[in-house]
Amino acid sequence: MGRLPVRVHAGGCWDSSKRCVPATAEQARRLLAEGVSACPHCRPDSALGMLE
Repeated sequence: MGRLPVRVHAGGCWDSSKRCVPATAEQARRLLAEGVSACPHCRPDSALGMLE
C-alpha cells in the first residue's frame, strides 16, 4: 500500500509538496476521520464540512 499520509490538503494548497497525490473527497474524509492531520493553512476539514 505504501506510506500513510502525514497531512491532508485541499486542492491548490500552497503548502503541499511534489509528493502529494490527489484524493477524492470521500478518501479525504476517511483519512481525516482516521486521525490524519488536516493542513492548518488550507483547512480541508472545514471545506469538507467536518468541523465539530
